[in-house]
Amino acid sequence: MTDLQDRFRRHLREGGLFPGGGTALLAVSGGTDSVAMLDLLVGTAAEHDLALVVGHVDHGIRPDSHEVADRVRVLAEQCGLRCEVVRVSLDATASETEARRERYRALRRLQAEVGARYLVTAHHADDQIETVLFRVLRGSGVAGLAGIAAVGAAGLTRPLLPFHREEIGAWVTQRGLTVDTDPSNHDQRHDRSWVRTVLLPELRARFGPDVDEHLLGVATDADRNRRAWSLALMAAPGLVISHDSRGIEVARAPLREYHNMLSQTLLRACAREVGCRVGAGQAVRLHDFATTAQSGKRMDLGSGWRAELAFDRLRIVQMPEREGPPSACRIQGNCGEARFGGWEVRWRIAPAGTIRRRGSVTWFPRGAFVVRSWQPGDRLVPFGGVGSRKVRRVLMEARVPRPDRATYPVIERDGEVVWVPGLCRAAGALPTAGAPAHELEVVEGTRSADADTTTRVDE
Repeated sequence: MTDLQDRFRRHLREGGLFPGGGTALLAVSGGTDSVAMLDLLVGTAAEHDLALVVGHVDHGIRPDSHEVADRVRVLAEQCGLRCEVVRVSLDATASETEARRERYRALRRLQAEVGARYLVTAHHADDQIETVLFRVLRGSGVAGLAGIAAVGAAGLTRPLLPFHREEIGAWVTQRGLTVDTDPSNHDQRHDRSWVRTVLLPELRARFGPDVDEHLLGVATDADRNRRAWSLALMAAPGLVISHDSRGIEVARAPLREYHNMLSQTLLRACAREVGCRVGAGQAVRLHDFATTAQSGKRMDLGSGWRAELAFDRLRIVQMPEREGPPSACRIQGNCGEARFGGWEVRWRIAPAGTIRRRGSVTWFPRGAFVVRSWQPGDRLVPFGGVGSRKVRRVLMEARVPRPDRATYPVIERDGEVVWVPGLCRAAGALPTAGAPAHELEVVEGTRSADADTTTRVDE
């Protein structure tokens, strides 16, 4: 069975699954597949500069779940690895979908807590076969038939996909590893278990053992189709405006120019780029929304996603778990830093530079400030301008989408708005050039999902 270890090592190297190394959180349930994955990665981690951390989710569904968690801890200790156990509140009535959703939520939180670049799961070739068949039965589109991807969003990695259940089990037996057997894997009340234990054996008996390879071939062909549409997005002139971890922005004009069927397919491809699944019927409705609705309108896409219209752009974004503006925070002291929603705020005492109307850095006479959201009635007199302007109008003319305006930072001093970072500096509160002043820098950046505002101040 050293052949499996050699093929696993070659697969990691040739597939480039862990580029640049880093911390990898291994999702270990205690079952055969995840224990084999742990054992194989322990033997290859140094070659890929990986620091391994074991993560276990105790669903609370089985009465002996705490015992399984204890065995995973012992296994991790034997490997010299840190182990983190997360408990979620489910019971025996939880469905497969509920358990899977809560498991991934818990693992993603744990990934953030340990600072892991990768989240590694033990899906293998037989999981792929079952997934493709299950999606066929559920009426999935072509892209869905691509099944499980070897690499997903936010470092999700599945290094066992080329390998089958039988050879993985043989590896565990040869190595003498202790594993847990989950009865739910053979409970035919669960759809996937029924596919695994009833439908697939019937299909193999009827059509021969080539059924497995045929289903894997469907996944390969569908994956090529999905990749081709991703390439088509780049080839479509001016369609995709921006694409990042928060979502994707698409120009509305090309969608009106292309044939409806092409535009609908491109919209589905755009949604897939950020992890949003749009079905065929929903694509028709999304296309109609994108080409005819007014700016500021929203459309719920389900599963935490929505489409928004902002002037000549369509945005497909993931809705935050908590809506509403971040809490205001106070800027004081000689230097420090804070986070306001998705924005980073830094300040220090420095010689005052050249004041400009726009930009992410400006200077004020020394004092205290408040970072907060826009409020109705907010106005300021722009630097170099004449007369006061509504902050709402400043945000609108800068084409800040309506849903983002409540979370856009506004700087207040002595009860007056003095700066809308990046968009408009007020004419008041000007420091003497070169004199010691408060230098403020406000830039868009990442933040923790568990806190709206964090502050660090050095006097």
